[in-house]
Amino acid sequence: MVFLPLTLLLLSFGSRDGAYAVQGNQTCSTADQRLQLGTYQFTSDCDAMWFCNSSSICDWKGCRRDQYPFGYWPNVTVPLRCPKGQFCPDEEDACQDVIPVGGACQLNRDDECEGPPDFKDLADHSGFGLNVNGSVCLNNVCMWANMTAGSPCVFENTGYTVYTTETEFIDIVSRDNCKLGLYCDGTSKQCMAQKDLSAACTADKECATFNCNASGVCDKPADTPNHVGSWVYIVVAVAIFGGMLVTLIGMFFLHRKQREADREKRLQYWREQNAFRQNILQMQETARNSLMSLPIGANGTNPNSQRNSLYSSNGGMGSDESQMPLTGGNKGSGLRHYVSDDGFHDDDGGVVMHSRPDPGRF
Repeated sequence: MVFLPLTLLLLSFGSRDGAYAVQGNQTCSTADQRLQLGTYQFTSDCDAMWFCNSSSICDWKGCRRDQYPFGYWPNVTVPLRCPKGQFCPDEEDACQDVIPVGGACQLNRDDECEGPPDFKDLADHSGFGLNVNGSVCLNNVCMWANMTAGSPCVFENTGYTVYTTETEFIDIVSRDNCKLGLYCDGTSKQCMAQKDLSAACTADKECATFNCNASGVCDKPADTPNHVGSWVYIVVAVAIFGGMLVTLIGMFFLHRKQREADREKRLQYWREQNAFRQNILQMQETARNSLMSLPIGANGTNPNSQRNSLYSSNGGMGSDESQMPLTGGNKGSGLRHYVSDDGFHDDDGGVVMHSRPDPGRF
C-alpha cells in the first residue's frame, strides 16, 4: 500500500485518455492521432518521446517544436529543432519545408506557412499571436495577413475550454487575415479599423487592446499593471513606520515592567540575605558574651566548664577519675581551648578576641 500512490502517479504520466501510452517499437494506430477537444493539444497512442509512423509502429521522434520539451526521460538525446525555412509538424516525425500560400496546414500552426516578401511590415510583435512573420493558418489553409481596410477577409473562430475553481466556460478566439490594426467583421466579412478605449464592442478582436470587458466596452489590456496615486504610498509608509514605532514603544514598556519585577526580586533576595547575616552576627555576639561572662577559677579553669561536666557524665559522680584535680596550663576548658586556638576576629562588630594566658603556665 505504500507504493500505490507512486504507481498511480507513474501511470498517470504514461497514459492517454485512461489508456497506457505505447512505448518505442510497439504497435500503434495512426487513426488515434487527434487534437484534444477543448485544448486542441495533439495526442496519439505513443509516449511523448515517440510518434506513430506509417507502419503503425511507435518510432523515435525526429524533431521537436518546443524549446523545452516535456515527457523525455533523463539522459536521453532530445531531437533538435528545425532550421529556418522548415517546421516540425504536430507529429514531430521529421522537419518539413514551409508550406506556400493556399497549402494545407495544421490548426494554429502559422509557423508552417511561408512568409510574404514584406513579412517585416506584416509580422506581429505584440504577443497576441495574430500571425507568424506575416503568415497565418486559417481553416487549415495558409494565408498572408495583408488584407487592408474594406477588403474581404477570412476569419476563424476557435472555442477553448477555460476551467475555474467553480465552473468552466468557452473562450472563443477569433483570428483573421487582416493587417495589423484591423479586424475582420463577422457580419460584413470586411476588414475594419480596431476601436479605441471606451468604445462599444462585442468581441476582443474589435479593440486595439484586445480586451472587450463584460460591459461591452474596450478596456485596458489585461496585462496592464495597476498604478495607484502618490497618497497611497504615503499612507502605506506612514502605516509601516507607525507600526514600527508602536511596536518599539510597546516593547519598551513591556521590558520595563519585566525589569522592575526582576529588580524587586533581587531586592527581596538582598533583604533576606541581609536579615540572615544579621541573625548570624547576633548569634556570634551572644556566644561571645556568654564566653566572656564565664567565671575563672584559681588555677585558671572554670570548675563548671563543659569539659568537667563531660568527664562527670562519662565517669559518673562516684568515680575516681571524675574527682581528679585539673591542674596545668593544658587542662583548660575545651571551649576556651578552641577559642584560644582559633581566636575570633569580627571586622563588622569591631571586637577582636584573643586567647587568655593560662595562669598555670607561669
